[in-house]
Amino acid sequence: MQWTISNQLTVARVALIPLLIITFIFFPSPWNHYITAFIFALAGFTDWLDGYLARSRGEMTAFGRFLDPVADKLLVATALVLLVEGSYAPAILAIIIIGREITIGALREWLAEYSSIIVHVSAMGKWKTAMQMCAIEALFLHVEVLNFDMHQAGLVLLWLASILTLWSGYEYLRGAWSELKDANHTKDSL
Repeated sequence: MQWTISNQLTVARVALIPLLIITFIFFPSPWNHYITAFIFALAGFTDWLDGYLARSRGEMTAFGRFLDPVADKLLVATALVLLVEGSYAPAILAIIIIGREITIGALREWLAEYSSIIVHVSAMGKWKTAMQMCAIEALFLHVEVLNFDMHQAGLVLLWLASILTLWSGYEYLRGAWSELKDANHTKDSL
């Protein structure tokens, strides 16, 4: 494994997850809102930065290709579970987002093993991720900022993120449908 700066940032993002949990659960309000929002923003920044550095420095590694999406999914899933547990977000939205990530992750793994099709991240997938990150950030902040209710903004953004999540999931499934259908016919004929 190459221990590149990009890989170090990805590992740091995973290491921030327990800190996110501790500050959200154990720090007194309103400090937990500010500190948790800061940690989540820092983790989100490392996601952008590690990708930028890996591409610009030619440091894309197999370890990074494996761990980066895992780190992203762990961060988002943990954040959503915390927000649902704290009654800051509806469980159905967390189920939609986490369920889509599990489904598409399994689809990518299946395609990598049994198919030559590579389903790339779509523009819709990137918008979905950006909307999720903004929604979670606003929900963690939870307080009013300059008379602007961050909680309500976060809920609106999370609903929009859920819609984009379903849409981008549909795009992935549509892109892989012919391969899934062919695999099913092959299996049935055996």
